[in-house]
Amino acid sequence: MVENSKNLLIKLIFLISVIALVSAFFIEYVLGHQPCNLCILERIPYLLAIIIILLNFKFSHYEKFFILLLSIIFLAGAIISLYHLGIEQGFIQESLVCDLKSGSNLLSKEEILKQLQEKNVSCKDVTFKIFGLSLTSYNILISLLITVSTGKIYFNYEKN
Repeated sequence: MVENSKNLLIKLIFLISVIALVSAFFIEYVLGHQPCNLCILERIPYLLAIIIILLNFKFSHYEKFFILLLSIIFLAGAIISLYHLGIEQGFIQESLVCDLKSGSNLLSKEEILKQLQEKNVSCKDVTFKIFGLSLTSYNILISLLITVSTGKIYFNYEKN
């Protein structure tokens, strides 16, 4: 029974990760909402989760390690998302992470013109909401749920 719930959770995390990435790319490329730098960073845990889960299917004898890794990755994702939410709400000022494109001083004339034509999105601007909440808010919830679920499985792993 516990083994089935563990496998179900891993498959659910895989499905959530795929849906999150497909949704992010759909919102960006089809609906035309440009992501900020933190939004792009918030996609990394989902990509890593897909890779880790695929590795888990191949190397199942490292399953406990992979579950711990998923928990750590999504905890880091939750922290990044909380930081982003703090910027969105005005509690935290934008940092260099939000302005990575203009971090380099060695730009040619063509690169400067290209940057002026691009619309840079600020980390504090929410360009897309679902039911009144930003995608960052949903990302916090999802990341924390996955962190708690995988943490619970990890700490109860030997009991199974």
